[in-house]
Amino acid sequence: MRRLVETLESYLPDEQVARVLEAYEFGAAAHQGQTRKSGEPYITHPVAVAQELGEMHLDSEAICAAILHDVVEDTEASLEQIREQFGEEVALIVDGVSKLDQIQFRSRAEAQAESFRKMMLAMIEDIRVILVKLSDRLHNMQTLGAMPAAKKKRIARETLDIYAPIANRLGINRLKVQLEDLGFKHLHPFRYRVLDNALKKSKGSQRQIVKRISEQFEKAMKEDGISGEVIGREKHLYSIYKKMAEKKRVLSDVVDVYGFRIIVDDVTTCYQTLGLVHQLYKPMPGRFKDYIAIPRINGYQSLHTTLFGPKGLPLEVQIRTRHMDRVAESGVASHWIYKADEKSDATPQRRAREWLANLAELQQSGTSEEFLESVKVDLFPDKIYVFTPKGDIMPLPKGATTVDFAYAVHTDIGDRTVAAKINRGLVPLRTPLQNGQTVEIITSRGAKPNPNWLTFVRSAKARTAIRNHMKNLRSTESVDLGKRLLDKSLKDLGSSLRKVGKVRMAEALDELGLNNTSELFEQLGLGERLAPLTARFLAGTDEDGENEGDIASLVIAGTEGMVVSYAKCCYPLPGDDVMGYLTAGRGVVIHRNTCGNLSNFRKQPEKWIAVSWEGKIDRDFHCLIQCETRNRTGVLAEVAATIADSGSNIEQVEVISRHEDISVLTFLLQVHDRIHLAQIMRNVRKMPNVIRVSRECA
Repeated sequence: MRRLVETLESYLPDEQVARVLEAYEFGAAAHQGQTRKSGEPYITHPVAVAQELGEMHLDSEAICAAILHDVVEDTEASLEQIREQFGEEVALIVDGVSKLDQIQFRSRAEAQAESFRKMMLAMIEDIRVILVKLSDRLHNMQTLGAMPAAKKKRIARETLDIYAPIANRLGINRLKVQLEDLGFKHLHPFRYRVLDNALKKSKGSQRQIVKRISEQFEKAMKEDGISGEVIGREKHLYSIYKKMAEKKRVLSDVVDVYGFRIIVDDVTTCYQTLGLVHQLYKPMPGRFKDYIAIPRINGYQSLHTTLFGPKGLPLEVQIRTRHMDRVAESGVASHWIYKADEKSDATPQRRAREWLANLAELQQSGTSEEFLESVKVDLFPDKIYVFTPKGDIMPLPKGATTVDFAYAVHTDIGDRTVAAKINRGLVPLRTPLQNGQTVEIITSRGAKPNPNWLTFVRSAKARTAIRNHMKNLRSTESVDLGKRLLDKSLKDLGSSLRKVGKVRMAEALDELGLNNTSELFEQLGLGERLAPLTARFLAGTDEDGENEGDIASLVIAGTEGMVVSYAKCCYPLPGDDVMGYLTAGRGVVIHRNTCGNLSNFRKQPEKWIAVSWEGKIDRDFHCLIQCETRNRTGVLAEVAATIADSGSNIEQVEVISRHEDISVLTFLLQVHDRIHLAQIMRNVRKMPNVIRVSRECA
């Protein structure tokens, strides 16, 4: 703990160091009596995690959260206690780390690793959560020795597949290198030992070469008036192993690559130093990379060049400024270094966005928007990741519901969905999904998609599948309606479908260029072909010999769904005198006989069809009423309350005009029939502030 305090005192004010000590006392008391597998007191682990973050110069909230990150999971202490004692920010970080700990990596397939990484990044609202988690994983890897062999391998694989790439994505090189080497050591212990021994043997001669070349670089820089430092670096074991595996090289080919880092004061000096090292040793063609002008996606900047060194030895040289070196080592964490004048309301999320904006400014290649977008996708993704019951990961758009999940699994599953479970508990189908949940869909053989699902599904696949089903349903209903229309028209001519017979029907279909009777019935149902004319054609009656009064009467039962619709210009109700108008593609549209639009339809009398209402209709209809009211405060609410008390639902309200003392309001209501409407209007008319009520056309 003393080491941690010394580290924090180097960059944090005294009152913040005191807060960290308070967190330590709270954590030590909570973990009292608990030990790690190695036998050490448990509190040594959170302190080691905090030390790692302290070396990255993170703020006091992150350090406190690191010390307290296990208390909610492993002790009696609650998140509420942490919130009360250390504030909302610390509690949110602790809660975020706890949620990440709960993710069970059940599916070990390497192909899934990228999804896990994205899922973890999607789950965090504060980047400090992932920094605490990475430091936590690093200390766990450093103390993995006490674990059983199988568990060691599993944790090591997880570290290499998920945590090291996240550290790389965030640009935290120091964590990435340590996580990779420790992961390699525990996953492939034999290969690690062989490589480690081989490197140790060659280190003596290596050290001499590195020292000699470093001195040459320093001397040339001094002569040129460049101030800076040269660091000879050794490659870490995992990068050597990866290079051997990827390029199928033997160890001697990979080990004999010497690395140097030259750190200077500013960007101009970087390019000046590059020219200098190219004069000392010849550069290898095609091996120069300018990551200063075009930074890597995680913000890394440096000049990279490979030179032909003494006796043809390849020398890898990186040239960068001090600021770039800090970013290279600490990445996103380097932007959390405490500033005394920093505003207290600078949220972590905002600071992260500033970091992203900073990356975009650094890039001078003209594609900063694309660059920024690609970073944002990984740090603040617009997707969520959920599990199937078998443990596979399913990526879905943010805001997706259980129905989107069902269609993502398979269209048939979506079509037959009747219920859903999240983490084994039943939920409504419209429930939005959260990261890391396990979703199970319950299906039924006879179930069909509900058109209402279109109001809440988010994915294109779900929307398309539901619409396709509705289209097929519409086609089936059109066939039924067309058959009924044709049969009624034939009966009015003293015939019927049975009397027409198969032979005459086949001849007629041939003449009309149709394949089967379903096609004919569908066209009739959708109004693309007129039933009275088709009936005369089938019955062999002269088309002009009959008068239009013979058009069949259709009973509107309100069950034809999308094929029979009710005009929104006049809102017909059961009990009104109505007529049907056959439209291409929409089937029969019902209008009131008093509708103003009928004057347009009179030009096409062949498209009219006589219709009548069925006796009992169990459904609601829309209707528009207009009210003139005195201009008083609260009059709209009074009228709305009276309508609601009359058993009607208001779909829409509009204020058409407002004068000094009179307002004109329109209400779109749901009513059962004309009697229900009359009752509503009577109740509204009785109100003291209502002058006039009338039924309106739109």
